[in-house]
Amino acid sequence: MAGMPDPIPDTIPHRLVRQAAQHPSSIAYQAKRDGRWQPTTWQTLTDEVRTAGRALIALGVPAGGKVAILGSNRPEWVIIAHAAMMAGGAAAGIYTTCSATEVQYIVHHSEAHVILVEDAAQLAKITAERARLPLLRTVVLMRGTAPAPPGPNESDAAPEVLSWDDFNAKASAAATAALEDRLAALEPGALASLIYTSGTTGPPKGVMLSHDNLAWTAQMMTDVLGSYTAGETTLSYLPLSHIAEQMASIYLAVTAGTTVYFAESIDKLADNLRETRPTMFFGVPRIWEKLHAGIAGKLAETTGAKRRLVDWARKVATEINGLRNRSAPIPKRLQLQFAVADRLVLQKLKAAVGFDRGRTMITGAAPISPDVIAFFASLDLAVREIYGQSESSGPTSYNQPGKTKIGSVGPTMPGVEVKIAQDGEILARGRNVFIGYFKDAEASADALRDGWLATGDLGAFDAEGFLAITGRKKEIIITAGGKNITPKNIEASIKQLPLVGEAVVIGDRRKYLTALITLDDDAARALPADQVRAAIQRQIDEVNQSLARVEQVKKFAVLARPFGIATGELTPTLKIKRKVVAELYQREIEAMYAEGDV
Repeated sequence: MAGMPDPIPDTIPHRLVRQAAQHPSSIAYQAKRDGRWQPTTWQTLTDEVRTAGRALIALGVPAGGKVAILGSNRPEWVIIAHAAMMAGGAAAGIYTTCSATEVQYIVHHSEAHVILVEDAAQLAKITAERARLPLLRTVVLMRGTAPAPPGPNESDAAPEVLSWDDFNAKASAAATAALEDRLAALEPGALASLIYTSGTTGPPKGVMLSHDNLAWTAQMMTDVLGSYTAGETTLSYLPLSHIAEQMASIYLAVTAGTTVYFAESIDKLADNLRETRPTMFFGVPRIWEKLHAGIAGKLAETTGAKRRLVDWARKVATEINGLRNRSAPIPKRLQLQFAVADRLVLQKLKAAVGFDRGRTMITGAAPISPDVIAFFASLDLAVREIYGQSESSGPTSYNQPGKTKIGSVGPTMPGVEVKIAQDGEILARGRNVFIGYFKDAEASADALRDGWLATGDLGAFDAEGFLAITGRKKEIIITAGGKNITPKNIEASIKQLPLVGEAVVIGDRRKYLTALITLDDDAARALPADQVRAAIQRQIDEVNQSLARVEQVKKFAVLARPFGIATGELTPTLKIKRKVVAELYQREIEAMYAEGDV
């Protein structure tokens, strides 16, 4: 209608402003300082973001510019990510475990003008590679770290290093109207976030997620979760470089108005869980496995009447959760039994972990054993599996309340279409699907086919519409911690040693990587066995130096014979059959993991 103002765009930055206007005194986040949790309201968070946004403009970040972030989960991480979006740009998160070389690649490839780093250790990675970072202008330090004085040989071209306070002080050089103009000009299809994720070959690719991708997905997830509204809380501890944690700690939080607690560290996760008692908790399988092992160990210590009571309560919880998963009616008898079991046993068990208020428990990023999910169901903790990838803004399918089948990754998300290609590959389409890979038209065209995202995963639907993942088309290892790792480059580096014939990296669903090694008979024949192992270890140590911690090979096994076509490990074109290798050498693989953690 003529004369009507244009509608306000529904982006994440606009939702942040709306939260501050509607709920200024509600708590947006809590961080532990001086030994206690200290709250920050939505109004204060929005003010912090506006200040950081103006500071970015003052530092020369243009509309469409990039800001890199290298640090653990801290309020500053979220503030500058919001600020980059509000200023018309995008943030690119980097895992703190990345090597200096990997950090350099992402900072340079993303064309970041500014990078936020956590501390001196992360700053050292930038300093080591600054000669190969010609586009980087400014390094900002998180709270608690001060810039070191410039060295005697400091180059004039070196990036300026600012403390968090000095960075915010730069805001005075940019008019408030400049930031407001950029906020008003945000387009739904414009880039809002860059997620760097490993591909099948070569360096990581930058997954481009638009404002519409993020806003639509966050709203859809909020609707699916139902009661996930203001008053709900979550604990932010998984790397914010990962789309799952970004969705929970940034996009879902601002959409639903929930409170985010920032964990002190992964080492203090157990303590922080008990202190914060989150109502929503997302964990990769390795986290749930550790919790399972700890709780199961404690339960095993109970004896006599107490043991019988716990066993009975868990049986009741298993039965009632099985009915809830199917939206089946719960008999009065079971309701009464559950009320007793909950009061006498279950609430105490959950409180001991910090889950006594837990309503939304999610696992994803890697496959999980159905036995682990069944164990938590026996404690009245419904851990539901979700499936997706960075390219789908996180979720594609999810075991929802009332529509859950253990062993599946649930039905398709509302508004998302999924079909299975003739070769079994899962294809997805919807407003959650990314807009392509940054500066990689070829990879984008390969992933986006006629509007469908080719996930690289193999799957099948059952008669009730539940999706199951049956394998992976791409040769990517997904560790127990949810980290995507391309094994080919690691294997190629190990094979540079003349002694090595073939190398196969193992680690899918495992806590760390190992390798199966075959020898080049001619090269190995001249050396004693102990010298062969020592030479291989030196080569692996050298390779590990250039890799992130999660990509490093921790153990290896030297096989008794080389791979062959006749023995089944190689194709006629001499390509390794990974599945066959894993089956043939299962004993050797299990031995490397049975020796204990490293």
